[in-house]
Amino acid sequence: MKKKISLIGAGQIGGTLAHLISIKELADDVVLFDVDEDMAKGKALDIAQSTSINGSNIGFKGTSNYEDTKNSDVIIITAGIPRKPGMLRDDLLGTNLKIIKQVAEGVKKTSPKAFVICITNPLDVIVMAFQKYSGLPTNKVVGMAGILDSSRFKYFISQELKVPVKNVESLVLGGHGDTMVPMTNQTTVSGKPLNKLIQKEKLDSIIERTRKGGAEIGKLLQKGSAFYAPASSGIEMAESYIKDLKKTLPCAAYLNGEYGVRNLYAGVPVVIGNLGAEKVIEIKLDDKEKENFEISIKAVKELFEAAIKIDPDLAK
Repeated sequence: MKKKISLIGAGQIGGTLAHLISIKELADDVVLFDVDEDMAKGKALDIAQSTSINGSNIGFKGTSNYEDTKNSDVIIITAGIPRKPGMLRDDLLGTNLKIIKQVAEGVKKTSPKAFVICITNPLDVIVMAFQKYSGLPTNKVVGMAGILDSSRFKYFISQELKVPVKNVESLVLGGHGDTMVPMTNQTTVSGKPLNKLIQKEKLDSIIERTRKGGAEIGKLLQKGSAFYAPASSGIEMAESYIKDLKKTLPCAAYLNGEYGVRNLYAGVPVVIGNLGAEKVIEIKLDDKEKENFEISIKAVKELFEAAIKIDPDLAK
């Protein structure tokens, strides 16, 4: 069966997503949607011209018309303003809420059965807002954050210990922001517990760098924000859905009692298969991890309350 992936937002992340889809041949048709139609068409044409080099057989289209995204199997949303140096993810809330409301209306009309991955910041609130605005099932709407945060954490550990990053096993839970929770007690390096390999002061420094990972890149780039790693993370989620790989991935998923949380999206391990977010995996947290997770959940709730003040419809 032919697969179709639509990318809402043809900026740096959107373009990188399209290129990765081409290389991996995850779909037969890829649509880049953007209010800047010429940019979307330009990137679609550029990537299409690369297919004769990588040998993929994929159709690309750039557009500003939601009808062109109709009946998509997967939709990945990056639309919104990116963070600028000195900005917090939360600073984007007002503007990106308005954008995500328009996106939700377009997706609901044209692809109500799609699996939707949100990347737009502030992630946890934006994915929750999209689900409420669109009315799509909660298992078909997830946010990309934990994979990216975990990837950064694992990379920093590998650099400190001078080991291949593939030897580091870890995950990051909670909200995508300064209260994210790297699971240090459940992190291993070549099968050995991390806490036995690194001093606490250095580990605390790595945790802080992970939490500020996006800001560090934004400061270096000066214009724009991270896009290669976020796109790679979104592709891992899309691939697990399309190929029914049932990978357990840290994602911003809807919680309905898991981890003691209800009616909220937050970063937790989730099985992603052809039904979407098929199962939330509950791992045992020690007292400190539980405390930090609860702090992160509180931060997500407070930001969502701020979103409700901007748009009371979110309280419905």
